Amino acid sequence: MTFEPEQERSPEEVAETVEDTIANEDVALFMKGTELMPQCGYSRKALGLIKQHHEDVATVNVLEATDAYREALSEYSGRETIPQTFVDGEFVGGSDILEQLDEQGDLEETLEA
Repeated sequence: MTFEPEQERSPEEVAETVEDTIANEDVALFMKGTELMPQCGYSRKALGLIKQHHEDVATVNVLEATDAYREALSEYSGRETIPQTFVDGEFVGGSDILEQLDEQGDLEETLEA
């Protein structure tokens, strides 16, 4: 027997949240878990990298409706992977891209865009 978490939000609510967050937040991170308690290593890494350079980040916990978030986010990024970072409405990438930008010394500038 497997446990399937109950999806708490409708696809329409999720799509609206994604659209509003991307449009209205300077830096947005769609992640598994919350800022205080990330629920996966990739989300924790992405949040940590962002916080090194930009204190104010809007986080959205996709675990409330993971499949709906994956679908809604793919409309903006072309990807279904989590986490996803958006800066000024533009898709930047997941933790791997943030790490690469940080190693190249470009993450701070990207987050200030």
